[in-house]
Amino acid sequence: MSDHLLLMAGNLEKHLGLLQDNCTVHRWYNADDRDALLDEIGDKIRVVGTNGHVGIPADVMQRLPHLEMIGCFGVGYDAIDVDVARQRRIAVTNTPDVLNDAVAELAQGLMIALARQIPQSHKFVRDGQWLQGDFPLTTELSGKTVGIVGLGRIGKELARRLQAMKMRVVYHGRSQQAHEPYEYFADIVSMAAEVDWLVLCLPGGNDAQHIVSEEVLAALGSEGYLVNVARGVVVDEAALCRAITNGQIAGAALDVFVEEPKVPTELLTADNVVLSPHAASATTKTRVAMGELVIRNILAHLNDRPLLTRVV
Repeated sequence: MSDHLLLMAGNLEKHLGLLQDNCTVHRWYNADDRDALLDEIGDKIRVVGTNGHVGIPADVMQRLPHLEMIGCFGVGYDAIDVDVARQRRIAVTNTPDVLNDAVAELAQGLMIALARQIPQSHKFVRDGQWLQGDFPLTTELSGKTVGIVGLGRIGKELARRLQAMKMRVVYHGRSQQAHEPYEYFADIVSMAAEVDWLVLCLPGGNDAQHIVSEEVLAALGSEGYLVNVARGVVVDEAALCRAITNGQIAGAALDVFVEEPKVPTELLTADNVVLSPHAASATTKTRVAMGELVIRNILAHLNDRPLLTRVV
């Protein structure tokens, strides 16, 4: 009899063919009666496939007594209770590296769009306003200082790209990393006060919640810009809305939000905010690579081979 896989989200649907005859697939995310589904198959499930946003609710995990492995589609796995996973010896994998380029590329694109006001200038030409006069002058990235919060795989990739754009790169993280050529700030408030751009590339999780606080935004100042391609919860969104409304910072470019897909009105209506629908890894090439990596991890587990990208 084949093993049983529970899908918490639909991201892996296009990749299930790779499992061939290894698994019977059950779909929690579109089940008419999720409780009835868990009653029926909960004690059969060995593997769960999910994404970084949905994760696996604690009550669902409790109803899977024989769960052995959770394959997460995404780098972030903060929606999975890793403490419980460790206690129960449930392996957790994610999809690092394969999305570094796509996320760094979008972060860079958001910065350019915000600095050069590309959405506004596009509308300016489309609306025929150019016929009445020139578009206002904008700013540029060259010669500016960028502070990256979270110098992990994605942060490093972005740092290299921004150096090529003649930016000075500094960073903040849990600890200083040996052999990195960038100046390290142990205190994020101090770094925010020194930079023109603050870019968030850190993982989510309780220890990162609201790391960009009202104090950090005040330190960033009226000529500073915020870019978030991490998780919505790493920013105090209410404080950010106030900072945008009051002109406390120069602008923001955001790919993630606290209650996605809901976006606060203050951000939707602000001229100095560029918005993206959590699309940093949303390219065909990257999403295919992410899905295949999840499935390869699942197959490795089912065939008693070492997991490729284990985090727990």
